[in-house]
Amino acid sequence: MSTSKPVEWVTALIERFEDQLPIKCGELTNQMRLNLEQNKECLISLSRFKFSLVINGLTDILKTIDNTRYGGFDQEKNIYESYLIVLDAVEQCLANTKDMSTSRLHEAIYVNKLLPVVCKLLNVPGDGITVQHVRQLASNVLFALSVNNFSTLFSKVVSRLESLITSGDETYEAGDLDLIQHMNVDMLKLTRLLNEKVQKWRLLKKIHHTELVKSVEKAIWNWLDTYPEEFTDLQKRPNAELSDNCEKLFELLDAFGESNRRKVQYVWPLQTMLLVLCPIILEELVYALEKGGPCSAEHLRKRNFVDALKRQLHAQ
Repeated sequence: MSTSKPVEWVTALIERFEDQLPIKCGELTNQMRLNLEQNKECLISLSRFKFSLVINGLTDILKTIDNTRYGGFDQEKNIYESYLIVLDAVEQCLANTKDMSTSRLHEAIYVNKLLPVVCKLLNVPGDGITVQHVRQLASNVLFALSVNNFSTLFSKVVSRLESLITSGDETYEAGDLDLIQHMNVDMLKLTRLLNEKVQKWRLLKKIHHTELVKSVEKAIWNWLDTYPEEFTDLQKRPNAELSDNCEKLFELLDAFGESNRRKVQYVWPLQTMLLVLCPIILEELVYALEKGGPCSAEHLRKRNFVDALKRQLHAQ
């Protein structure tokens, strides 16, 4: 095959890769698996030079898998194994884009094409280990996708928030809010997310607050896991903007907990995390509770929260 036709060459390789998947050829022998792995590694390497072509081809394969009909246990197994193989390839291709520039047009095309396919896999039904692995890999893909495309994913979150506000329908699905749980966020991006939630919180229906709490809590955990050095630095050099957003969200959650006593257990973990991100406030609270020091009026609700939390923990 002529190397003067790279597009045709890559397309042929993608087609060969698809034909080697379990959905096309059934259970893989060791040799078949080795050949498939070699083609996958080749595609990952090629993505450094023909990223859009490779990622769009892999996305089309994911769509093909999604359209494959279940025909018994063996076919179901082949479908999930095919998902695992292709999702792993997509994640590794996205990892190649960290130091690579792509046009905004190409980014918009592949993100808008890939995103709905992967988001659907976040909620694939089933409790088996393989299904859980598919969901985890889908999450990994979104995490990798957000590294270079945070603004695109963030805009989808904002659009969903605005849709929830204007719909007036409490049954309206949260949809893209789930993206928050799977995004790569550093401290600046986390601050941006929190600021958006603070602005939109009062306008949202109460039924969507619980989903938002879960998503923000996961986003903070992702930040702690991915950028622990930023958290360490934050304790030495507090960030005023982050603290301000954390404090505002804490107050909103406190009011939410008071009006929804049955949901207090959902907001306490996030409230605790928000206080930890405000080292100056936390220091004052610890001094007030442990040393009997003064507590400013603006932080009395936070002191009461910590005091109530301690009592609950001691009572268990």
